[in-house]
Amino acid sequence: MSDFPSHPDEVTPAFLSDVLGETVETVSWEPIGTGQVGDSVRFALTYSGEGNSGASDLQNSDEARPATLAGKFPAADAASAGIAAMTGLYAKEVNFYREAATLLDVRTPKVLRAEVSEDGGHFLLLFEDLGPARGGNQIEGCTIEDARAGVAQAAAFHAPSWGNTALLDAAWLERPPEVAQKVRERYPHAQAVFAERYADSLAPDYLKLCDRLAKARNLFHPNDPPQCLVHGDFRLDNMLFDVKGGAEPIAVLDWQTATIGRAMTDIGYFLGCGIGNELRKAHEDELLALYCEEMGKRGVALSRADIWDDYRIGALHGVSTAVFSAAFVERTPRGDENFLSMARGACALALEHDSLGALEAVQ
Repeated sequence: MSDFPSHPDEVTPAFLSDVLGETVETVSWEPIGTGQVGDSVRFALTYSGEGNSGASDLQNSDEARPATLAGKFPAADAASAGIAAMTGLYAKEVNFYREAATLLDVRTPKVLRAEVSEDGGHFLLLFEDLGPARGGNQIEGCTIEDARAGVAQAAAFHAPSWGNTALLDAAWLERPPEVAQKVRERYPHAQAVFAERYADSLAPDYLKLCDRLAKARNLFHPNDPPQCLVHGDFRLDNMLFDVKGGAEPIAVLDWQTATIGRAMTDIGYFLGCGIGNELRKAHEDELLALYCEEMGKRGVALSRADIWDDYRIGALHGVSTAVFSAAFVERTPRGDENFLSMARGACALALEHDSLGALEAVQ
């Protein structure tokens, strides 16, 4: 049990009154988003009286009495929630908002309350509502303008954390060895499930690449030292565009996979499994140049030569994420489409640029 709400039904007017320092009279909620390891909702609030004089957690909000708020909770599906708790995803995201978000330039929702249980199985994130906004859609893809905005946001959290030992040495960003071991142990099973499930939907050369990757000796722990904080699931479904009715271009969500690593893990992932193969092939050079330019503006000088091999390897993160997630989260029709979209884009990039060869070269 937890001493905070871990389901939308448990969020009461009294709880929100305490958070906001205002007298909330009623609260209702509706689901939003498409996440599979966490459930997101929008709360609608009404108020009474003249407001309270108590302390408020809404230090960074433009509204003292917001009409709506967003919340995130454990997945209703027990299997998805179990995997998230085992791998520390819920605790990771809570700690990101508690300790890292304000140190970075990336646009994230401003957090009002961030709580997690000691065992990592229950959590609460209560945010400002960024709507109206256009949710990124992994299956439909995006425009080049959206892709540019995403790449610029990657630099907005990579550069401020680059070589920042105070942040990169934080214990919560490290994956515990026992968790890494469990992922390694489960990955062959995930590959078997993925191969059987999508044998008729994925091109044979893509399936072969997935199988070869599952046998790679150093799949989860490349030898190169970490450079910065990485998002770990940097794709369209975890982005909002035209935030607050177009007042802002983009915000980045879902930080439960945040960790330390190589910056191009996020860029290889985003250009591979994120934006769609056709857009990537047409604009790959431009987007890589934009990333280097944005990093340079923030004091981190990078050239295409500096990032190229890491970019190739980063594409493989999209393959392994599609494989592992498909096997262990709740299966849905949209989920199948999503994982196939991820795998196709990531495999296409990996085959075009011999990503496995790049991975083997650093082992």
